[in-house]
Amino acid sequence: MAGGTVIVGGGQGGYQTAASLREAGYGERIVIVGEEPELPYQRPPLSKAYLLGDTTAERLHFRPANFYEKHAIEVVTGTRVTGIERAAARVTLASGTALDYDHLVLATGARNRKLPVEGANLDGVMYLRTLAEADSIKAHFAAAANIVVAGAGFIGLELAAVASKLGKSVHVIEPLARVMSRAVTPAVSQFFAEAHAAFSVNLLLNTRLQSIAGAKGRVTGVTLGDGRNLPADLVLVGIGIEPAADLAQACDLPVANGIVVDARLLTADAKISAIGDCASFPCDGGMLRLESVQNAVDQGRCVAKRIAGQPADFHAVPWFWSDQRDLKLQMVGLTAGCDRTVMRGDPAARAFSVFCFRGERLIGIESINKAADHMFGRRLLASGETVTPEEAADPGFDLKARLARIAQAEKAAL
Repeated sequence: MAGGTVIVGGGQGGYQTAASLREAGYGERIVIVGEEPELPYQRPPLSKAYLLGDTTAERLHFRPANFYEKHAIEVVTGTRVTGIERAAARVTLASGTALDYDHLVLATGARNRKLPVEGANLDGVMYLRTLAEADSIKAHFAAAANIVVAGAGFIGLELAAVASKLGKSVHVIEPLARVMSRAVTPAVSQFFAEAHAAFSVNLLLNTRLQSIAGAKGRVTGVTLGDGRNLPADLVLVGIGIEPAADLAQACDLPVANGIVVDARLLTADAKISAIGDCASFPCDGGMLRLESVQNAVDQGRCVAKRIAGQPADFHAVPWFWSDQRDLKLQMVGLTAGCDRTVMRGDPAARAFSVFCFRGERLIGIESINKAADHMFGRRLLASGETVTPEEAADPGFDLKARLARIAQAEKAAL
């Protein structure tokens, strides 16, 4: 069947593109193709509320089935796209069927980076990316007393937080010198390291997981780089993700740490866009790939508007979050490369923010249990305004007043 938009990937970006196309008045055929048997669903709760049993699989769905029926969005689940025929503007599915397209959106996301050690294929070595993987981890939790987490990034620490709350013995193995080191400033790393220690999580930094031991095909323990052995009934791996760019690469689209797109999120083929975790897009004179729910949402909206006849370059302030027990970490902007930080609030009160500067310009804010600071940062950075390090350091500086001044200036400019 000819025409319309085919979206490869049933995650956040794929769902958002389809929904935003209809919101923009797009009247052509829309098809979402997803490998999982589920309707499109939220992934962030998988490592938090879902594992704890605080939400259900049904509540993870973005929309119920009747939403897609009402808006004439076809959702093909449980199958994968095996190839893209660019000259024919057609994708082939594993079932052998084919879909023609006027426009193709690659929202293929990413896949877990595999642990490259002996024993990594034993039963009880698990990853978390999908609902099925979350269900498998939940099933293993019941019988597991000793849990080892490989990686102290967001996912690793979220898994450690859940496991410790469930009363398990938890060791987190991290080869780098601090937790979440690629994403947050040293002050925030230190705070979370101390918080997890208070949760009775054993953090082993500057430590490598050398190998995994097993008996009768199941995990029994791990060996560390310094020769120590730890018992383990379950090894949870969170050592990062890799962009799922295979389809693009196979049809000769440029790939470099993701599918390369331009400022409007178009690939080298004018009929193909890429969004979300799999896309590398222009930013501040370079190329950037963001692993962020909000990035997938914003890029899905941008592409949908372009397809619907409202083209514009992609511009959005990136923001991220992580929930770890009673701690909500919210980040806005890209703080890597900051050369000065200013703390507002008190870590001892478990509520503070780190304002990150490059020179005199604010480039991001990292907030723990300080939602107002986070929202201030999103609004400020979106406006192109800034605050000085001295203003940020002043406890009497009124964030709300600065936002009100910006709003008045924007209103006057209209």
